[in-house]
Amino acid sequence: MPRNSLTFEVCIDTTAGFTACDGVVDRIELCSALDVGGLTPCPGLIAAAQDIAIPSHVMIRPRAGDFFYDVADQKAMRASIEAVKKAGLAGVVIGASKGDQLDLAALRDLVAAAEGLEVTLHRVIDLVADPLAAMEQAIDLGIHRILTSGGAPRAVDGQATLAAMQTAAKGRIEIMVGSGVSVSNLAELAQNTGITSFHASCSTAIPVAEHLHHFGFAKTQKVTDRDTVLNFRKTLDSLAA
Repeated sequence: MPRNSLTFEVCIDTTAGFTACDGVVDRIELCSALDVGGLTPCPGLIAAAQDIAIPSHVMIRPRAGDFFYDVADQKAMRASIEAVKKAGLAGVVIGASKGDQLDLAALRDLVAAAEGLEVTLHRVIDLVADPLAAMEQAIDLGIHRILTSGGAPRAVDGQATLAAMQTAAKGRIEIMVGSGVSVSNLAELAQNTGITSFHASCSTAIPVAEHLHHFGFAKTQKVTDRDTVLNFRKTLDSLAA
C-alpha cells in the first residue's frame, strides 16, 4: 500500500537499484538499458526481484527504437510477460504503436497475455497524435496506469497536456508523470497538473573507464542513488502533509 496520497515509482536496471529503493518507494519499474528508455530485463534480474518487498513492474520492450512490433516481436513480448507471471511479480509495462496511433490489436493481445497482472502503458503515448484519445483507448483496453510526460521530451514542458489528461481521466485510470522528474520540480508538477503519481530514475552518473568506452562496452553508466531516492521521498511526503 502507498504510504500516503503521493506515489513514487523508480525505474532501475541493476540489482543495486533494489537496495537503493528499499523501504522508500511504492513501486519499481524493472528494466535493462535505461540509457535507451528501458528494455526487457534479463531473467536473472527478474528472478532477483522475487526477493524484495517492493512491487516490481517489468518493462516489456524487446528492442530499442520504434514501438511498431511485428509478429515475431509480439511473440517475444508474450513470452516475457509469461516469465513475469511465473516469477510472481506484480505487473508489466507495455506499449505499441502504428504510425502516430496506438496499435490497438497488439495492445489488446498483450493485455490479454498479462491477465492477472497490473498493466502500465508506457511513454509510447507521448508519440501519438492525440494523447487524450489514446488515454480513452487505454481505458477501454483495461490498462491500469499511463506513464507520460505530456507529449514533451521532459514533463515540465508537457504540463498543460498532463493536466488535461488528469482531469479527463476522472479516476478511471492512473496518470503517472515521468521524464525529467526531480526533487527540484516535484512541487511544480504536482501543483500544476493535479497528478499524484511520480516516476523517476533517481540516478547519478559514475565515471566510465576509458578502455570500456574505447572497446564499445559502455558510453555512459548511471546507478540508482540512495540519497536521491530518499530526498525524493522526503519531498513527496512534505507535499502530501
